[in-house]
Amino acid sequence: MKISVLGCGRWGTFLAAYHSRKNDVMLWGRPSSAHFAALCKERKNEYLTLPAALRLSSDLAEALAFADTVIISIGAQQLRSLAAQIEAQPVAGKTFILCMKGIEADTGRRLTQVFREVVHQPVKLAVWVGPGHVEDFEAGIPNCMVVDSDDPSVVDAIVEGLSSDLIRLYKGHDLIGTEVGAAAKNVIGIAAGMLDGLGYSSMKGALMARGAREVARLIRAMGGDELSAYGLCHLGDYEATLFSAHSHNRMFGEQLVQGKPYDKLAEGAFTVKAMVRLGKQYAVELPICAAVDHILYEHLAPREALQILFARSVKGEFDT
Repeated sequence: MKISVLGCGRWGTFLAAYHSRKNDVMLWGRPSSAHFAALCKERKNEYLTLPAALRLSSDLAEALAFADTVIISIGAQQLRSLAAQIEAQPVAGKTFILCMKGIEADTGRRLTQVFREVVHQPVKLAVWVGPGHVEDFEAGIPNCMVVDSDDPSVVDAIVEGLSSDLIRLYKGHDLIGTEVGAAAKNVIGIAAGMLDGLGYSSMKGALMARGAREVARLIRAMGGDELSAYGLCHLGDYEATLFSAHSHNRMFGEQLVQGKPYDKLAEGAFTVKAMVRLGKQYAVELPICAAVDHILYEHLAPREALQILFARSVKGEFDT
């Protein structure tokens, strides 16, 4: 199989390196990317060393022409602009896999919606999400992830072609739920980091339960299966996001409440704006997402936000 991976962050670089062991793979990075320049020069980053067989290119046209299976792993808010560049190339018939988690902040659009709005050529499209950190995979620690699409045959082909002993892929059947759940877990991850920073780590169990519940309500309102919130895309990814030292979103939340800078991408900081937008659009209460949004963008003190959450009217645990 020939595979092109677009995006040279830690996840995109890992996927390219890992799959190049058994496939012909090209990794694309933007010409302006310092990460990509370092990869070209050193053939390694802080997480791994690139296999000799892995090809590198900063030419998007070359990367798209190289393979029929194209994995995209970039910041979610950059997808629309990259999709416009992809649309300018002949890509009909290719399979695109979005290995990224997020919702477009300005529109509330899921990533497959963003891609389809821009790329009008007939292509196959799927998402690949779930738990797992590069650091753990590089240490040989396996995990499970989920692939979803509006075309079950695309899911079948990806799972059969790319599943391995290290990354066991499951077949999703709810594209809405899979995308929303995967994006929302980063917001819950920021909240978990805030609890860690405040010294309230013991509350993360309650955060998991209530976070999954509010995301499930939103998924159902949007027309998806609320059970997806309790699957690999969301609840299944909580350990990697709410507890792991490798989680950018958790660390961002912890550093924020401690007044320390954090320079890594925390996708949940953008996604929370989209979640608040979707909550209003579908008339679904999202108290945890709202609290994170208030802290990040309205400068509400974290302890005050927690007090507001606890002051909400009492209801049954599983009330709709």
